[in-house]
Amino acid sequence: GAQALRARAAGSARGVLEACRRGLDVLDDHRMTLGASELRARATAQGAELAALAQRASLVSGGPRRLLVWSERWRATVLSAPPTRPPADPVLLSTMTAFRELAARAEEARTDGGRPAPALEREQRRLEREIRSRTLHMRGEGRGDGDGGRFDVGRLLDRLGDELRLVELAVLDGRVHVLLCGQGRVRRFEAGLLAEAEREAEHVQAGLRRLAHPGAEARLPLVEAAGARLQELLLGPAAAHLGNGPVVVVPPGRLHRVPWALLPVLRDRVLSVSPSASSWLRAKDTAPPPGGRRVLVRGPGLASGGAEVPELADRHAGPPPPARSGESARRVTEARSGGAGPLDGRPVLLEGDEASVPRVLRELDGAALAHIAAHGAFRADSPLFSSLRMADGPLIVHDFERLDRSPYRIILSCCDTARLASVGADELLGLVTALLPLGTAGVVACSAPVNDAAVVPLMLALHKGLDAGLSLAEALRDARAALPGDAVHQATGWAFSAFGAA
Repeated sequence: GAQALRARAAGSARGVLEACRRGLDVLDDHRMTLGASELRARATAQGAELAALAQRASLVSGGPRRLLVWSERWRATVLSAPPTRPPADPVLLSTMTAFRELAARAEEARTDGGRPAPALEREQRRLEREIRSRTLHMRGEGRGDGDGGRFDVGRLLDRLGDELRLVELAVLDGRVHVLLCGQGRVRRFEAGLLAEAEREAEHVQAGLRRLAHPGAEARLPLVEAAGARLQELLLGPAAAHLGNGPVVVVPPGRLHRVPWALLPVLRDRVLSVSPSASSWLRAKDTAPPPGGRRVLVRGPGLASGGAEVPELADRHAGPPPPARSGESARRVTEARSGGAGPLDGRPVLLEGDEASVPRVLRELDGAALAHIAAHGAFRADSPLFSSLRMADGPLIVHDFERLDRSPYRIILSCCDTARLASVGADELLGLVTALLPLGTAGVVACSAPVNDAAVVPLMLALHKGLDAGLSLAEALRDARAALPGDAVHQATGWAFSAFGAA
């Protein structure tokens, strides 16, 4: 850091970049020895100042390509290699089981009496500390890909081709810079102030929250106007250069709650969101598992939510697939490795008592598509305890890290599952981004409260598109267009985003 500042004082942009590169390489070596993704994320905070120095130097001397390289260099380091798979630690496993049971009892007490049970919550926090302590002491597996986090702009542009555009938003000194990638080049545009965009995004969230309830139709024009202001602040003049094809948005961590489909220029497009260009490339290169197995999960305590699940199950005729134990589990393993024919086309349906965490994890492992209707709880204080509520308690991010392979596509149909925490230097930990390095190539989730009843037709239309061979982003665009034109349904469509590249 001191060398970079000395080089900047001497007016040497090259010296600044070289010092920043060395500093971040040292940080990467340290980070890759850490087994817990939460620790890896926090370690990157030490490199935030170096990255900011490098980005400023790139802006002055290197042009948009170099700014893109440095924007990538520091924004997705947790995703640069899969997290260390937790060891088969019997104490950790039993502690996680105890945590789940206690969390379920605490939730039950809140539901029955309408007030928290302090003793249960104290014990729950103690178990969380124990789980965190054991996971934070895991060792990493050394360097990831051995290239010091170098990002290949040429490879990105090759994969984008002429039709696709990737819009990466970099923030320098509080202002949003738009890096528009596509047609073989990277262009830079200056947009608005990040603080103003964050305030506008909060207004949009509040508006969508009101529109989730019938009777708020008068607010629809206000929300649409806020979407137009967000477009000006976040895309600026770049909005006029997006072409007519699909768009991938790569926002900084503080803007992941923006409902991007609300921006007028993105409203009718095939649109996906990614934490970084690197993770989009990785998702693009992830092959679906053989067999095409689908899993439908409905958690407890949903009001009218999850009503799409039995309807989706009924859509596919045929005998139910065998339970995954004994011989049938071997068949699934063989199918995954190409040793058997396709599995039965009918999805596995888990609801009621069958939607328990061990059973759900067993079925999710290696699935082609998982549709999960469950209450999502976001934990700003500890993102890896963000959870989906199952019959026996919460399914947390730590659980997903135990799978051999996370489902290729995941649809989370209940609200607040897409909320993310910005940890360390723009690192994103939460349900969505924890899944991307684990074998999941695409996620559909919502970043605002939604109307449960209006979610059902959106989800049915989404699956119709997937059955026709569309990607998640294509199917979501068509599903939005198929919804009724009233305010509640429009707001529901805007609240959902497709993440990744599947």
